[in-house]
Amino acid sequence: MRLASFRVNGRTSYGAVTDSGIIDLGKKLKHPTLLDVFRAGAVPEARAAASGAADYQIKDVALLPPITAPEKIICVGINYPERSAEYKDNREQPKYPNLFCRFPGSLVGSEQPIVRPKVSDKFDYEGEIVLVIGKEGRHIPQDKALSHIGGLTLGNEGSVRDWLRHGTLNVTQGKNFDASGSLGPWIVPADDLDPGKPLRVTTKVNGALRQDDTTDRLTWGFAWLINYISTFATLRPGDLIWTGTPTGAGGHHNPPKWLKPGDVVEVEVAGIGVLRNKVVDES
Repeated sequence: MRLASFRVNGRTSYGAVTDSGIIDLGKKLKHPTLLDVFRAGAVPEARAAASGAADYQIKDVALLPPITAPEKIICVGINYPERSAEYKDNREQPKYPNLFCRFPGSLVGSEQPIVRPKVSDKFDYEGEIVLVIGKEGRHIPQDKALSHIGGLTLGNEGSVRDWLRHGTLNVTQGKNFDASGSLGPWIVPADDLDPGKPLRVTTKVNGALRQDDTTDRLTWGFAWLINYISTFATLRPGDLIWTGTPTGAGGHHNPPKWLKPGDVVEVEVAGIGVLRNKVVDES
């Protein structure tokens, strides 16, 4: 099953994406949003309702980030083993991950434009897998952590590289420009895609492969991250954990391969799908 949020004919809803289109679950269920579905533990209810004819074709709707208003968006930096070396500053492998937060307004859905801000031309991509929390928990033990994953989706952690360096101990500015990143195209529930098995994530720009790695190589795996983050914050349904991007982002090429208007970025994981966005300049 694939669960998406979308806008059509001036209204916002959510539904199940099938081979024939989208079944509008917002018309069938009492839950106002897909976030409410996860908060109510109602994914089985959504699955039961995901039958019959499609209400819309994918091409006729605007896909939104599947969770449009999460309580938390927590991102993990430098989580594949060769990522530290990309910075060429002789940094030691840290004991704990680098964490930062994004704002909902910094994200758009699949097939929607991502925006290169007018203040910088150093606009970059970072494809990764995003965990959607499905069950509340605090101090979640690692051996129970995967059971708290409600589903998986994809993210392009669009980054404005020079703004990442405005502060010495944070990257918030460069990670939160409006509409600079994307999330989607939909959520695949954990019952349909085992988060405990290795997943291959790739990123292409204009069809050329730029990033390619598998989650069994993460420095801090899914269970470790859930245990660690839930030590300081209660994780609630609909919270998003961005698990880190492989090597190969544009800023680490020589010379750098910054995104420019007209470029198309595609993040893909088999079993989830393709998150696709075209780059535009800020108006």
